[in-house]
Amino acid sequence: MSHTTTVEHVTVIATESLSKRFPRVTALDRLSVDIAPGVTGLVGANGAGKSTLIKILLGLSPASEGRASVLGLDVAKDGSAIRESVGYMPEHDCLPPDVSATEFVVHMARMSGLPPSAARERTADTLRHVGLYEERYRPMGGYSTGMKQRVKLAQALVHDPRLVLLDEPTNGLDPVGRDEMLGLIRRVHTDFGISVLVTSHLLGELERTCDHVVVIDGGKLLRSSSTSDFTQATASLAVEVTDTADHPDGTTALRTALDRAGLTVQPAGRGADGAPGSDHVLLVDVAGEETYDTVRDTIADLGLGLVRMEQRRHRIAEIFRSDDDDAAAANAATDAAANAAADAAAADAAANAAADADAHGKGGAVDAA
Repeated sequence: MSHTTTVEHVTVIATESLSKRFPRVTALDRLSVDIAPGVTGLVGANGAGKSTLIKILLGLSPASEGRASVLGLDVAKDGSAIRESVGYMPEHDCLPPDVSATEFVVHMARMSGLPPSAARERTADTLRHVGLYEERYRPMGGYSTGMKQRVKLAQALVHDPRLVLLDEPTNGLDPVGRDEMLGLIRRVHTDFGISVLVTSHLLGELERTCDHVVVIDGGKLLRSSSTSDFTQATASLAVEVTDTADHPDGTTALRTALDRAGLTVQPAGRGADGAPGSDHVLLVDVAGEETYDTVRDTIADLGLGLVRMEQRRHRIAEIFRSDDDDAAAANAATDAAANAAADAAAADAAANAAADADAHGKGGAVDAA
């Protein structure tokens, strides 16, 4: 698969106050974002507005308000020209079961304007690129989910686009298939210079694949940053050691020794590091260059094996988990304050009722006398 077209130093997608309203829901709410060449992830929960945005960018659905451009073309006026230069991989299964991958991709290439001989040549190259060359003549009804996703990717690439829009390309794939698809997506840009906008509701996928991440929720922009900004290094050292006969729990032994050395140490835990086995990882606050020497010497003195010692980086999911935690804490504090006020009011009411009852009792006794 050859590719010579590249997009450099331009904005491939731009939206300005873009809104899309339906009778009962607002799918996009004044969304303004610029997307540069490269691999960009568009992340949001199901129903966040990702698929709606893609349909507007392709000129298939009109916006209710605002403007958008793709490769410098106005989505409201130049939909046909945009679709000539953009590939699209839909989320849902849409492949005819009784047609081979070759027949289908050739058909899509012809619909994109390629002459017959070029369409066949490009189809062969593209199916080879996505790993379906050996299976290209089989009816697609017998394909696995992963193979069908590869066919959808191939038809998005066959007409040599400058930009591809991939809607949930890892949907329904097992972990191995997901990793292979993410590798293919990355190669679309690194090997062929095609810019990519890929949607997902899984932050970890985008962290490994994308240069830039755009986060939307309820049709609104939450954040648009480079992946490196999301995952910037922290002032913590992640340390993992092996167990030994002298120290059956090497992690605990190291933590105790580092505490004695005056370092601040805490277990990473699965939620913090995010990887299997991270409950054996310690996070050490870095006070200076001497911290590295102290950790290294302590491990050597204990006779432990060092698995890793590296400056820890944030994971994208932690950014939003911490935001959620802050919001939850604020809500909890608000609820607690409201409950306390309600309890105080109830106590006051009870005290007043008791006082009234006491007063009435005394008045009745005076009257009886």
